[in-house]
Amino acid sequence: MYLQDFFLKNPACAVAFSGGVDSAVLLHAAVSYGSRTAAYFVKTPFQPDFELEDARNTVQQLGVPLTVLAFDILSVPAVSANPPDRCYHCKRALFSRLLAAAKADGFPLVLDGCNASDDASDRPGMRALAELGVRSPLRECGIDKASVRRMAREAGLPVWDKPSYACLATRVPSGTKITLDALAQVAEGEKRLMRLGFSDFRLRMREDGFLLQVRAEQTALAQRLLPEINRQLSAAVSLDPAPRISRET
Repeated sequence: MYLQDFFLKNPACAVAFSGGVDSAVLLHAAVSYGSRTAAYFVKTPFQPDFELEDARNTVQQLGVPLTVLAFDILSVPAVSANPPDRCYHCKRALFSRLLAAAKADGFPLVLDGCNASDDASDRPGMRALAELGVRSPLRECGIDKASVRRMAREAGLPVWDKPSYACLATRVPSGTKITLDALAQVAEGEKRLMRLGFSDFRLRMREDGFLLQVRAEQTALAQRLLPEINRQLSAAVSLDPAPRISRET
């Protein structure tokens, strides 16, 4: 199936919009192929502020309305307890909220940006989407991450080269309760690291501080700046000796 065929068959659809490249390409396709569409961003403590800023910039360029739904995801016990299948419970709660809002606005179908490179066996959240009837056109049409990047660049989308960004909850070890304070520490730490020139990295919480994971090309920078990183974060930060490998490689 081609994306155009999908949208011809589904002329009214809401897009779960994260501010990333996948959902941006999906929203652009919906607009390009004439679907009546709107974007929905579920704002939780799991996202840093720049995600919403990116989402607003993209929808403004595409001329699509954006609905921001505030949701206290930590009020869901199965999420805040942070079990191994936390992502399943999180997606189930978030998309239930989004589906209700989209239905009230007259959209019978909700789409998400999973692509053909996403491994369902490694993403329990994808099971929740299937149970709720959320469709993933990029995945259904066999469009992988490399193709998504190319399509975004050709469309002139501002996030075409934006690194994939997993939610802040992934920085907290499984089994450790997620709190607002922990999320705020990670968000602030990653913001400072971005200012120091790091990209496509992870700052993971540990009992004795943080573990910094960077790509091979930024290892030398991290080694050189590690004393400054410890000073700025006011915490013990160790550098993972193994280079970070993102899901796109």
